[in-house]
Amino acid sequence: MEVTRLRQLFLTFAKIGAFTFGGGWAMISLIEREVVDKYRWMERTEFLDLLAVAQSMPGILAVNISVVVGDKLRGLKGSLAASAGTIMPCFVIILLIAMFLTPELIMNNATLTAIFKGIRPVVVALIIAPVITTARATGLGWRLAWIPAAVALLIWSKLPVVSNPILYIVLGGAAGYLLTRRKELDNMKNKEEKEAER
Repeated sequence: MEVTRLRQLFLTFAKIGAFTFGGGWAMISLIEREVVDKYRWMERTEFLDLLAVAQSMPGILAVNISVVVGDKLRGLKGSLAASAGTIMPCFVIILLIAMFLTPELIMNNATLTAIFKGIRPVVVALIIAPVITTARATGLGWRLAWIPAAVALLIWSKLPVVSNPILYIVLGGAAGYLLTRRKELDNMKNKEEKEAER
């Protein structure tokens, strides 16, 4: 059973790695479809929690998410199988390109240029899809949609200090901690009031 699951993990992430353009965020919707919808290895909320962990880790998001999903399913062996599956296709493709294609040949090839132009809009859609899914799952409604939009615009502005993404990671983490702490205190207060009434 374990061998089959490890092989299945490797092949699942190898398939995703082989057909994903545009980096880690473009992979998320594909990984979610395979892990949550197809194989039902975990619940959607659990996957989103693992995605948050993967994003907070240093390194490439695609590899990070494969490591945390593999670890959740099969521990260290699962992490190795899933991350190897993610890395292997990219490694092989880049190796073949380096062996047989020169930069001049790629730049001057009308067919390759046309293919990559066609792939660009699809990559945008693949990146937007998990953003919408994550927003829905976390309960982010239109009332709070201005926050990510404002942060994106400020980062895009290239202004000193305000365009630094680290600032918003720290502020978001602090805000999340304070809101969670406030909810815990409110719950404790409500509980104490109910016990006092009895």
